[in-house]
Amino acid sequence: MSEPRSSSDQTFTLGVVGTLVWDTILNRDARTEPLLEWGGIGYALEALAVALPENWTILPLVKVGRDLSEEAFRFLRHLPRVRTDPGMQVVPEPNNRVEMRYAGQVRLTERLTGGVPPWRWTELNPLAGLCDALYINFISGFEMELETAQSLRSGFRGPIYADLHSLFLGIGKQGDRTPRPLPHWAEWITCFDAVQMNEQEFELLGRAHGDPWKLAADLVGADLKLIAVTLGQRGAAYVASAGFDDDPFTWPGLRGSLAAPGPVRSAKLEGDRVMGSEGDPTGCGDVWGASCFAALLEGRSLEEAMTEANRMAAKNVSHRGARGLGLHLSGRVDPGVSR
Repeated sequence: MSEPRSSSDQTFTLGVVGTLVWDTILNRDARTEPLLEWGGIGYALEALAVALPENWTILPLVKVGRDLSEEAFRFLRHLPRVRTDPGMQVVPEPNNRVEMRYAGQVRLTERLTGGVPPWRWTELNPLAGLCDALYINFISGFEMELETAQSLRSGFRGPIYADLHSLFLGIGKQGDRTPRPLPHWAEWITCFDAVQMNEQEFELLGRAHGDPWKLAADLVGADLKLIAVTLGQRGAAYVASAGFDDDPFTWPGLRGSLAAPGPVRSAKLEGDRVMGSEGDPTGCGDVWGASCFAALLEGRSLEEAMTEANRMAAKNVSHRGARGLGLHLSGRVDPGVSR
C-alpha cells in the first residue's frame, strides 16, 4: 500500500454528491414530539468532517431549493473543512422534504416531497474536476440519471464510492417510498468502484438471481471492486474482488482491465451491539459509508475501515438528527446538546 495520505503535505478534495433533506420524523426512540431537522446528506457530511484526515477538504455537490437555501447554507457553513462554493447550487424548485414514521427503530412509512432536479453531466463535470475522490449517496434517488452516472464513470479519474440506497425505492403519486428491485441494476452498479447497500437492498439486488452473495461474487472484478452490505446491529459484510487493493487511489487504474485471477474476498465484521441497541437509527447507513470511505482514504485496511464504520454508526444511534452530529461522533458533546 502507498503512504497514507493523512501524512502527506499535499491537500485533497472529496466531492460529496447527495441531497439535503428537511426531515419530519415521527414516533421515533420513544419520544412523542416530532423532530424537524436537516437530514439526508447532512449525516454523511457531519461524519466526514470528523473522519477525514486534516489535509482533506469537503466539497458538497448539492442542489438546494430556494425556499430553504438560507437555512441550508447556514447549516453547512458550521461544518469544518466544508466548502459551499462552487458546489452548492440554488434551484427555483422546492427543496426535498421527507416525512418518516417509526415504530421503535422500525421505519413504517417514508414520504418524499419537493422537486430538486438531478445533476446533468454538463453541470457535474466541471465540479467533479475539482475533486480527487467522490462519495455519492443516493438520498432521494434522483441525484443523477443513469446516463450521467455513466458519463461520470468515464470522465472522472479518481475513486468513486456510492451508497445506492434510494435507487432501491420507488415513489407513488403522493410521494410514498416503497422498496423495489433496482431497474437497470447491472448498468448502475458498474458506474462505481465501490458500492454500499443495506441488507434489504442487497436481497432485492439478488432476488431474480437466487443467492445475492453468489451474485456479488460474480459481479466484483476490475471495474466494481467492492460491495459492502450493512447489517444493522449485526455489523457489516463485504465481497471484494480478487487482488482487491485497500488504497482507493489504485481503483481507477484497473477500470476496463482484465479481472485478477483467484478467489474473491468476503467477510463479516461484528457491530457494536451495546451502543447500537437503542435510540435513533436514522442516518446510520450514511455515517457508516462516510466513515468507511474516509478511513480507506486515510490509508487503513478494509477491515479496519469497516470496524471504524461500525463503531461510528453505532454512536450515531444515540444522537437525534444531523445537526451537531460531528461533535457527538468526535466525543466533544453529549447527544442532543447542540439542539
